[in-house]
Amino acid sequence: MFDMKHNNLPYLGFGLGLRKEHYESVLSEKPDVDWFEIISENYMVDGGKPLYYLDRIRELYPMVMHGVSMSIGSTAPLDKNYLKRLKTLNNRVNPEWISDHLCWTGVEGINLHDLMPLPYTEEAIQHVADRVNQVQEYLGKQILLENVSSYVSYGESQISEWEFLTAVAERADCLILLDINNIYVSAFNHKFDPLTYLKAVPVERVCQFHLAGHTQQSDIIIDTHDQPICDPVFDLYSKAVQRFGRVSAMIERDDNIPPLNNLLEELQIVRNIAENQLREKVA
Repeated sequence: MFDMKHNNLPYLGFGLGLRKEHYESVLSEKPDVDWFEIISENYMVDGGKPLYYLDRIRELYPMVMHGVSMSIGSTAPLDKNYLKRLKTLNNRVNPEWISDHLCWTGVEGINLHDLMPLPYTEEAIQHVADRVNQVQEYLGKQILLENVSSYVSYGESQISEWEFLTAVAERADCLILLDINNIYVSAFNHKFDPLTYLKAVPVERVCQFHLAGHTQQSDIIIDTHDQPICDPVFDLYSKAVQRFGRVSAMIERDDNIPPLNNLLEELQIVRNIAENQLREKVA
């Protein structure tokens, strides 16, 4: 077991997801971004342009690594080749931390190319915690697990999602990447109060926030990451800052990607919300 707590990790400020569409703008303009998050799998390669740009941008900004393929909740054995490549990338980037999702993405060699939720049971808690411990021992550091957005639920579930996330983090002694948009999406889809979720997650485990846009239909919200952040998600983020305090926050944008300046304007809104809430907290 590790003996770290969340405040041993640095506070990074306000960041963006690094996307190839912005490589040249980042290098030429050196924008006012505190840090970048990279999708690990995009750089788990032997060479080429992705690593060229990664190395140059890493010289300018702190980075964290965020994965989408660890499949920590799967019943298939952990992918040792994946973990080896992840560790190699970790050694190259020297990120402030590594994160992935509390989900499963496939089984028996079949990748669903989606982040599937887990049944919230004691068996699943122990299964995931055991696997997280293996990963942390191999990497030599704690990892962060992110709550995913969901559109289905399991009849076997015995507890709430927030209780499940908390139990896994505490049993595995890992940390939490709290995705504010995902809480909002799942709350709408499953008809629960998102503030209940925020109030239940342990403050000492939360080390990063994600913010993103989504697509809302009449009876469901899809976590598309292709739209600006909506006001209700900003409002929920404000409540999160009230509860968790100074936590590194960043914007994800994965499709319909706008010019970098558009994201910088949106990031300034995130920064203003946090600074206003933190001032009120001190006052």
